[in-house]
Amino acid sequence: MNILIFGPNGSGKGTQGALLRERFGLVHIEAGALFRENIRENTPLGSKARAFVERGELVPDEITVPMVLERLKRDDCRSGWLLDGFPRNLSQAEALLKALQKDSIKLDYIVEIVLAREVAKKRIMGRRLCPRDNNHPNNIYIEAIAPLQKGGKLYCRVCGEDNLIVRPDDQDEAAIDKRHSIYYDRVTGTMAAIDYFRRGKVPFISVDGLPPVEEVANCIIKSIIP
Repeated sequence: MNILIFGPNGSGKGTQGALLRERFGLVHIEAGALFRENIRENTPLGSKARAFVERGELVPDEITVPMVLERLKRDDCRSGWLLDGFPRNLSQAEALLKALQKDSIKLDYIVEIVLAREVAKKRIMGRRLCPRDNNHPNNIYIEAIAPLQKGGKLYCRVCGEDNLIVRPDDQDEAAIDKRHSIYYDRVTGTMAAIDYFRRGKVPFISVDGLPPVEEVANCIIKSIIP
């Protein structure tokens, strides 16, 4: 089973991706991590991508699409993959779908986690990372996953680990707004890519990102396995 997952920063996309990976035995491919891996290992595509990443610009399609396809063709992806963080705009969506079809790689489902922009922003700023496992959800603004408190100190609600991490970029409103401006753009941005796939033939699953993690996960899973 091969899945594309979409959701704005702050929607819980990473958490849902991890749950889907475990439930269906998928390889979870996070586009940002894939780019960093190629840059770190100085692959031919990674060396080309480096200059764009360092300037904070989108890496061109002629670099990103081959990089993603190369990863999807590896042996560990034969039993299924979950692609997260790509495509980020309309042109990438069109290029990716064309490349998948050319290489006879089937796309089984597209999952969209829907969340209002202001809610997503607040969730980002309330996020606290567990140093033991970043996928343990902790957020000071979401009651259902609020960290444990004792003696004025916060602890991971899943494993009890202390010293929860506040990422500096989670508190950078300008950076958050910039990322969200790309995502919520329905003309050429990520929402335009989502609308493009919504009009296509691949089964499209759209879920509300407001409910608790387990409820969102169950909604996605039931849509895949009725």
